Amino acid sequence: MGELPTFADVEQSFERIKSYINHTPVMTSRTLNSLIEANIFLKCENFQRIGAFKPRGALNKILQLTEEEKKRGIITHSSGNHAQAVALAGKLLGIKTVVVMPENAPEVKVNATKCYGAEVIRCDNNTESRVQTVQELSKKYGYTLVHAYDDYKIITGAGTAAYEFLKEVGELDFIFFPIGGGGLASGTIIASKGMIPNIEIIGVEPEEANDAFRSIRDDKIYPSPYPNTIADGLRTQLSEKTFRVIKKYNTKIITVSEKEIIDAMKFLWERMKIVVEPSGAVSLAGIFKHKKFLKGKNVGAILSGGNVDLNDFFKSYYDRVSKN
Repeated sequence: MGELPTFADVEQSFERIKSYINHTPVMTSRTLNSLIEANIFLKCENFQRIGAFKPRGALNKILQLTEEEKKRGIITHSSGNHAQAVALAGKLLGIKTVVVMPENAPEVKVNATKCYGAEVIRCDNNTESRVQTVQELSKKYGYTLVHAYDDYKIITGAGTAAYEFLKEVGELDFIFFPIGGGGLASGTIIASKGMIPNIEIIGVEPEEANDAFRSIRDDKIYPSPYPNTIADGLRTQLSEKTFRVIKKYNTKIITVSEKEIIDAMKFLWERMKIVVEPSGAVSLAGIFKHKKFLKGKNVGAILSGGNVDLNDFFKSYYDRVSKN
């Protein structure tokens, strides 16, 4: 499986992609600091291109393809943010892009993927269907797979979010981040430990999708059979690569309830006026849950994305207007 990526790999990834990505803001809140009794810094990847951190890894991977691979085209499977990221990268670099998406993927993410010019192919709502569809199309057309997280180039690209973050804010005692398939988590761990060796690294995942928590606890990878969580971006399981990184650095993983995720989203929307999707809000939910350990500390969190389907929210208003 090869050597694990290093901090130097993250630095090189940043240099490779920096002209293509947004340098996302770090935001603070006096109200939040007061509630936690700590200094809280939020890295807002919801302001990244496509509204999530995913272009960092996708661009890092695709920029390193051979000319022949670029000519044949690329393919991926994703329920949303990675799909958009690969579609964007394909558009920027002039590469044919095919994205396999499950039938229950949020329509806001499906439509955005199509708007970036990718060909979208729907599949059943399970990992097996995604993988089988990708394999069949790759064999037929010679597409190169751009996996959402099981790729060290994706991982080190994702790690540039934490790299940027810590370059800006300096010393942190803790950093919280979401865990789904583990790409952002692994990259964040490598970057954070490379810059601040004593930093406490804490991954957060939904109680309804706690496969990473159980995998690290029991030292084996558990499947995640499409769990019923509002955090749709965190329904995937760890891969061998992400499991190795998370395990090597003795990452602490905590879980949060669906209500705690929604409460964190509500706080961010109401008090900080920023739209963050459930998968992105889990890191703040983890801070609220873990706050007794954070008093007086400098604490960072990565808000990984902000792509929320607001159709149902606005429908009631449109219905009200149409009746008048």
